Amino acid sequence: MKSVIYLTILILSNLSALDQFTSSQVCQKCHPTIYKEYYSSQHRKASIFSDAIHKAVWDKHPLKKKKIYKCAKCHTPNDKEILSKLKNHKDALPQKNKAQLEGVSCVSCHNIKSIQKHAKSNVNILTTNKKTLYSARISEKDSDDKKYKIETTLFGLVTKESGSPYHDIDFTNKNFYNGNVCMGCHSHKENAHKLQVCTSKISEHPNTNKENCITCHMPKITGSFTTLKDSKTHRYHGFSGSIHKPEMLSKYINITFQKSTNGFNIIIKNSANHPLLLHPLRVGELQVTIIRDKKSILLPVTKFLRIIGKDKKPAPPWIATKVLKDTQIQAKETRTIHFTQSLKKRDEVLVKLGQYIVNPKMAKKLDIKDNDLMMFKIFKEERFFVK
Repeated sequence: MKSVIYLTILILSNLSALDQFTSSQVCQKCHPTIYKEYYSSQHRKASIFSDAIHKAVWDKHPLKKKKIYKCAKCHTPNDKEILSKLKNHKDALPQKNKAQLEGVSCVSCHNIKSIQKHAKSNVNILTTNKKTLYSARISEKDSDDKKYKIETTLFGLVTKESGSPYHDIDFTNKNFYNGNVCMGCHSHKENAHKLQVCTSKISEHPNTNKENCITCHMPKITGSFTTLKDSKTHRYHGFSGSIHKPEMLSKYINITFQKSTNGFNIIIKNSANHPLLLHPLRVGELQVTIIRDKKSILLPVTKFLRIIGKDKKPAPPWIATKVLKDTQIQAKETRTIHFTQSLKKRDEVLVKLGQYIVNPKMAKKLDIKDNDLMMFKIFKEERFFVK
């Protein structure tokens, strides 16, 4: 009992310290399943020490020579030291410490009170009450100060716990129900030339309580979210995406086949509320193969990409002034790709839609040598038979 009281005091003191990093390992005691998922996520691996792509871009960025790591706002919000240096205009370079290695922690997200919108990029406004964390639970959406409570019934024979012994919970934050809690970092980024180098375009198809970032990227799956009770299900905290959970994205893509007088069409419908691929370095690709008499006929590939640049040439995000080309499949768009290849009865048309996590051409310029990042990865495959 004494050890539990001591641990409670220790955790509460950590949560209440504004200038102190609270590791997600603290949360692991009550949320082991969620912590395991989080540990393998891109959120945990957001720093230059864990994300090879982010490091490659940072190594080329002119702000590195100026010792100004502005990326910390979203990539390592746990590192209070580097954020303080940035605020006070001091040299601020990432150091390999616990806060950096944890990237975006549990507290980083569950402390977000609101989102402040700006042209360059949005800002997460954090709560000043570090003893309270925000969360979502429909049955308690009116509870703004959920405290730990033990109730006994049947003359003490049945004990029921509610809340957390380590922190209070606020269930009233609407941003945790409509997915806008993600929009502080995942909305857009504008460079010095007023060009949005990346954007989710959520403003065109806003999040709703029924369908949003959370319902898609954090689907409910089997398993309790805490050891304090058996909740049966929990929100997945590995943050599903096209890299680690391509089957998640495939749910929002529909591929159909249509014969035409001079060939055939492959029709792709994106029902997601954002473009098919968001990261500016990713390239989508449609591969179509006709299988005839056990022989394969490969057709020209179709690429889906967004290229930014200056003076009609591709350029890094900090130099680019305009979008030179954008063939990405947009939110709610239905794209028809026509092929002039004639078909015969009993032909099989194999369709693969996938991506390169990093555009192979850009990988060379950024000196990225991880072959896994440059391999074609399929997230939707269909077969059609010609009658």
